[in-house]
Amino acid sequence: MTELVLRSGSTGSGSCDVDVTPERAGWTYSGLTVAKLAEGETLELDTNGHEYLVLPLEGSFAVQVGDVHADLAGRSTIWGEVTDYIFVPRHSTISITALGDGRVALPHALADEDLEPRYCPAEEVRVELRGAGNCSRQVVNYAVANPVRTSRLLACEVLTPGGNWSSYPPHKHDEESEVECELEEIYYFEIRGDEHGPGMAFHGTYGTPERPIHVAEMIANGDVALVPHGWHGPCAAAPGYDLYYLNVMAGPGKAEWKSVDDPHYGWIRQTWENQGIDPRLPMAVDDTKE
Repeated sequence: MTELVLRSGSTGSGSCDVDVTPERAGWTYSGLTVAKLAEGETLELDTNGHEYLVLPLEGSFAVQVGDVHADLAGRSTIWGEVTDYIFVPRHSTISITALGDGRVALPHALADEDLEPRYCPAEEVRVELRGAGNCSRQVVNYAVANPVRTSRLLACEVLTPGGNWSSYPPHKHDEESEVECELEEIYYFEIRGDEHGPGMAFHGTYGTPERPIHVAEMIANGDVALVPHGWHGPCAAAPGYDLYYLNVMAGPGKAEWKSVDDPHYGWIRQTWENQGIDPRLPMAVDDTKE
């Protein structure tokens, strides 16, 4: 079995801290690159058969896609800020220049349509609060049910306050049906450390008797988890340390997210009706420790 938790720095080289291609993941569709660029530094790449988002994590970037130019205002932090971004279709050349020191995520997926580049303002990004109580989290949708159209690529961010459980109840999306889509999924994690330490989190994935899989791992800042199939969740944020993850999903069908809960744990949703959302949400920049 392909290694399913890739430790920070184990996949990158040069300016890229993370470089997970579908081939590296051992599957067909989903990939992710995360690059750190100094002011004035440029990253160039050919998308070939894949479509991309250029998604700032920190900083601002000038992006050239063929004849299309976009200056991404970006953001100063992932903890409470939403960014603008650009969708890049397959068979394109991307040039990304940092307008100051920054980090940029490049979710990508094997595409089967020829689409047009599209600048996506932050105002279009749909932010939602899910769960309740200690299952509260904030979901920021960049390529899920937004005006941007992709061939297969789905991408969102999840912010989980310290002590809360996210990606819960466990769910799966590994077969095609009326209620489920087959999607490979990447989790890219960041943890907001402090003067006491770097923080930690936990991630779990487990399978069915027909398709066994088992992951129960402590997660550190910059780690990546791969979910080829099976029930996944929870992602638990250790008390005192907020958890961020970027999800990248794609599969053989169209860009649509549908999943089913593990029936042993789906009942937990009923308890949320009598609980409030964690008051730490939505996260605001003023709440950060930076």
